[in-house]
Amino acid sequence: MSTYRRSQDGSLYFFTLVTENRRALLIDAPARLALRQAIERVRRHYPFVIHAWVLMPDHLHCIWELPDHDRDYARRWSIIKRRTSQALALPGGTGLSRRLRRESPLWQR
Repeated sequence: MSTYRRSQDGSLYFFTLVTENRRALLIDAPARLALRQAIERVRRHYPFVIHAWVLMPDHLHCIWELPDHDRDYARRWSIIKRRTSQALALPGGTGLSRRLRRESPLWQR
């Protein structure tokens, strides 16, 4: 049986984010700029260290380290994803649920 460990101070976090329907949106210069600016802005208010980052056309991988006594990576990702989506203003959601929740068609759920 696997042994899982909850996050602890000084832990590294590995993330993978995927674009909706694996569309190759992250290779476009405006998307890269929007993502970079969102990250920089979030890091000013909610600091974290980026140990590694790989940006592919339809997904990204990264490894972060948060400050001691701060494990709120979800807030950081929420703001980064929202700001990136708002900056790109992609046309319409792909379904009723996305439209009702005002979700961008940029990121996979």
